[in-house]
Amino acid sequence: MVKILVDSASDIDQEEAKEININMIPMEVRFGDEVYFDGVNLSRQQFFIKLIESNELPKTSLINEFRFEEKMKELVGDNDELIVITISSKLSGTYDAAKSAAKKFNGRVYVLDSLSATAGERLLCEYALRLIKENKSFQEIIDELEEKKNKIQIIAVVDTLKYLRKGGRISPLVAFAGEMFSIKPVVSVVNGEVKLVGKARGSKKSNNLLMELVDKCGGIDFNMPYCLLYSGLNDEYLKKYLMDSEVLWKEHIDDVNKIPSYMIGSTIGTHVGPNAIGVTFFSK
Repeated sequence: MVKILVDSASDIDQEEAKEININMIPMEVRFGDEVYFDGVNLSRQQFFIKLIESNELPKTSLINEFRFEEKMKELVGDNDELIVITISSKLSGTYDAAKSAAKKFNGRVYVLDSLSATAGERLLCEYALRLIKENKSFQEIIDELEEKKNKIQIIAVVDTLKYLRKGGRISPLVAFAGEMFSIKPVVSVVNGEVKLVGKARGSKKSNNLLMELVDKCGGIDFNMPYCLLYSGLNDEYLKKYLMDSEVLWKEHIDDVNKIPSYMIGSTIGTHVGPNAIGVTFFSK
């Protein structure tokens, strides 16, 4: 039997992981001296409450080799095989730790560098589950995931430059000018790293830019998993985006309110802050 293990940077919490039949291993999130296990004793809602109230950005810790080895032993048993999907190796040392642990299992554990995070990892998990249901072999699933991971796109509009500035992604001067002129940055995960890919003045123009960038990527492959993303404590901005972007969905989906949507968690949420919205998909 082929099993899937994913880290909590996927923004899949422990309870949801059980429901969809995958296994989740949590990263540590630190707010000062307070340490939490992401998605276990710190929900995404709790994370954003703390992020908004805190003067300093939280820090996430990689999942070390020992923790991976213990989890792999538990899941592989005598006869099973395991595919581990991790956050991008360019965002965390988690992938390297998992690779080191996997060497002890004689080829029965494969570690896949998603070159992504948040819903990018989620979509790879969903696709892996589809392949398992189709009775694909361990190697066939690995080959499919390695090929398809390069088509995953995460594109998001950020409501404020404050958190990008705090995280050192942009300079204080750029952030100040952006706030003065209501600049809404658009970020993406490009080659495994969070990059600023566009800027627009005002929410409507930023939503239009988001649609343009989706089209520029080749459009959404609606035969593959896809979803919407939002950060913060409610999905108000996401609902507005759905109204503005109807042209993207109307030929493929009967009811846009049924598009899967998920809250961004600690790994990417630390940099984008609350009230970001985005779309994640496999490009055509």
